Amino acid sequence: MSNDQSAMNELHWLIDMVQTIEVGLVVLDRDYNIQLWNGFMENHSGVSPNSIKGQNLFSRFPDLPATWLKQKMESVFMLKNRAFISWEQRPYVFQFKNYRPITGRADFMYQNVTLLPLASLTGKITHISVIVYDVTDIAVNKLQLKAANEQLERLSQTDGLTQLHNRRHWQQCLEHEYDLYARYSGIASLVMIDIDHFKNINDTYGHLAGDKVIQHIAHILSHSLRETDCAGRYGGEEFAVVMPSTCGADALNFTERLREKIASSTVVYEGLKIKVTVSLGVCELGKHISSSSSWISCSDKALYEAKQKGRNCTVLHCAPTSAE
Repeated sequence: MSNDQSAMNELHWLIDMVQTIEVGLVVLDRDYNIQLWNGFMENHSGVSPNSIKGQNLFSRFPDLPATWLKQKMESVFMLKNRAFISWEQRPYVFQFKNYRPITGRADFMYQNVTLLPLASLTGKITHISVIVYDVTDIAVNKLQLKAANEQLERLSQTDGLTQLHNRRHWQQCLEHEYDLYARYSGIASLVMIDIDHFKNINDTYGHLAGDKVIQHIAHILSHSLRETDCAGRYGGEEFAVVMPSTCGADALNFTERLREKIASSTVVYEGLKIKVTVSLGVCELGKHISSSSSWISCSDKALYEAKQKGRNCTVLHCAPTSAE
């Protein structure tokens, strides 16, 4: 076989490979005019190589992120270094539909893209190659794993009955707020809430009715909070709320509104109407509180006083005077 024939065969094989390879391959000149558009790009864009050759990439595809992509390409031309675009940085460059059966739930093809400088025989960078990889399977699997981990994280922090924070996660919120106070001397208040006569509700209506009451209180509480408040189920029928940037007087206003909402509401269980009230204790952080546990203790004392006063009321913990 002659050298010319061998070279022709190699060129034929190379062209065949470029057209059938399972990655997108585009070659652009210095003005971003398309010089090569392979079979992958044709299959996913619906545009044939013959019809697009010589056309400007950005004129032909106005939906491309032109400013951002040109900046990337210019750095390749100027620095003579390749550049990479990850799907995590940008899900796709070319908006192609996803046809992969495994990841059929993805609306588009996730892509990794490599930009390569192409030099002439004189060593001058005259063209740039855009290589497009379909990474939809990898991307969707990673996103699904991330979503599953986030869901598990939420579940690990949530009380199943009330959908409020569970005690462990709420305790972390409390300790974080106390640490902020110890470091910066800010303002915060803690509210402890207990359902009045809850044992009687269980004994009279049954434990399922008791669960319904707990859920009812949690629902009203969750719709009364600010975004910054951290509410949790502290015990069986006890709730707790950490209120950042809130003095005792403002926390007292919050608890009184909450108490009145609960007292005026009715729990309906299997046709039965159950009236329920709560008692509340409030404690504002102060110098007399030496730890997060003592903060809870002071709020608990205020809650106990509310119970002693006849229930269905709020007591604000008073800091001891210097004489005490």
